[in-house]
Amino acid sequence: MSKPYVAIVGRPNVGKSTLFNRLVGERRAVVSDIPGTTRDRIIAETEWNDRYFMVVDTGGIEILPENVERGLRPGPETPLLEDSVPFIPLIRAQAEQAIQEADVILFITDAATGLTGADHEVAELLRRSEKPVLLVANKADNERREMEALEFYELGLGEIYPISAIHGIGVADLLDIVVEMLPEVEEVPEDDDRIYIAILGRPNVGKSSLLNRLLGQERAIVSPVAGTTRDAVDTELVWEDQKIVLIDTAGIRRRGKIDPGVEKYSVLRALKATERADVALLVIDAIEGITAQDTHIAGIIAEQGVSVVVLVNKWDAVTADVKRDALTLEAGIREDLKFMPFIPVLFISALTGQRVHRVIPTALDVAEARYHRIQTGPLNDCVRQAFAEHAPPSKQGRKLKLYYVTQAGVAPPTFVFFVNDPELVHFSYKRYLENRIREVFAFPGTPIRVIFRGHERDRAERRKRGKAHRR
Repeated sequence: MSKPYVAIVGRPNVGKSTLFNRLVGERRAVVSDIPGTTRDRIIAETEWNDRYFMVVDTGGIEILPENVERGLRPGPETPLLEDSVPFIPLIRAQAEQAIQEADVILFITDAATGLTGADHEVAELLRRSEKPVLLVANKADNERREMEALEFYELGLGEIYPISAIHGIGVADLLDIVVEMLPEVEEVPEDDDRIYIAILGRPNVGKSSLLNRLLGQERAIVSPVAGTTRDAVDTELVWEDQKIVLIDTAGIRRRGKIDPGVEKYSVLRALKATERADVALLVIDAIEGITAQDTHIAGIIAEQGVSVVVLVNKWDAVTADVKRDALTLEAGIREDLKFMPFIPVLFISALTGQRVHRVIPTALDVAEARYHRIQTGPLNDCVRQAFAEHAPPSKQGRKLKLYYVTQAGVAPPTFVFFVNDPELVHFSYKRYLENRIREVFAFPGTPIRVIFRGHERDRAERRKRGKAHRR
C-alpha cells in the first residue's frame, strides 16, 4: 500500500526546511537563512495520531521573468547566492513535481516579512494544481504577527494557520488538520496472489517502450485494473497462469504529454512505486551507461527492501565494440551498484524485442526467491559451518557465541540470529554471514535482512554485570 504524501512549498526563506525537520523529528534538511539552500527534494516518513505519511521538502519557488515583467516583485527577501541562480528553473521543476504527486500541500508564507509578489506566484501555481492546500503563516511568534498574518487572506486560499516552526507553536494543531485531509490508504487484500512489478528508471531510458513490448508478448493476456494511486492505472497481465500487475512509473502517458523539466526528476515517482512493488525493473540506458540518477533510484529500491532486476536497454544501438565487451560493462554496473551485488543483469532492446522475452521469467524467479523459506535445520547447518570456517573476531576479550538462527519472515527474507551479545557483531562479519547464506541458498535479485538478538539469559547476565559496575 502507498502512503499519502504531504508537500511543503513556498517562496525562498520562509522556513520550509525548519518545518520539515519539525515534522519528521530530526534535522534531515539543511537549514539556512540564505534562500536557495534546498535545491533537491528531501522525503521522509512521519506519523501523527496513528496516521503514517510521507513529507516532501522542496526548494523555494521564485517569480518567473515573464511575471516580473507584468508587475510581480520578489519583495524584501535576501538575494539568492550567485551559484544558486542557474538552479532556479530546476528547483521550481522539482517543487512542481512534488505538487503534482502530493495529496495535501502546505503553502508556507512568512508572517514576519508579510505578503510578497512571490507568494502570489506560488498561490497561482497551487490554484492550477487543484490539490488541497493549507495556507500556513510561519514565524508567527507573537500575537502581533498573528494579526499581521491576516493579510494573507488576499491570496484567496481560505483559512490561515499561524505557526512558528522553529518554536513548535501551532504545529500540533496544523497536523490535526493535515491528517483529517489525508486520503484513506487502500490496503492490499491478504489473499492477493498477484506479483507487483514496477518499471523504474530516469527519463528517456525506454520505460514506456519496454511496457508496450511486454504487453505485446503473445503469451500475455492484458487487462486494465485500477491502481492504488489516483492518477495512474496499473496494467494486469497473466503470464503462464501467474497474475502480474505492471506499475509503470511514467503513468503510461505519451512522451509529448510530459513536461521535460518535471519529468527529469523521477525520484519521487520511483519512491511511490517501490512502496507497492515486489520486484523493480531498473532500466538503464546502454548508450549513456549508468548515471548518478540511476544509482539514486537503485538506492531507493534497496532502502525499500524491494527485489530488483537491472535491464540495460537500447542494446541494439550500441557499437560492436561495446557488445563484444559486455562483460566489462556489466562489471562497471555491478561496481556502481555494489550495495546490491545479488542483482541479475539483462541486456535488452525494447525497440527490437531482443531478450525481452527473458524479462518476465527473470522477474518471477526473483519474486519466488523473495518469498522462499529455508528450513531451520539446513539454515543452522550452513551458519555453523560458516562460524567454523571463519570464527568471529573477539571484542575486548569477549567472543560472539551463536545459539541458533531462524528465518523470521519473507518479502524480503529475514533471518534472526540469537547470540550472546549483539554488540559483538562487527558489520563485516554480518556481511560475511549474509554472503554465506546466499552462497548456499541463492536468493537471486532479492535483498535479505540479518538481525542479531541477545539470548534472555545473556541479557540478564549483562544487566547483573552493569549493576555491579555501578556499585
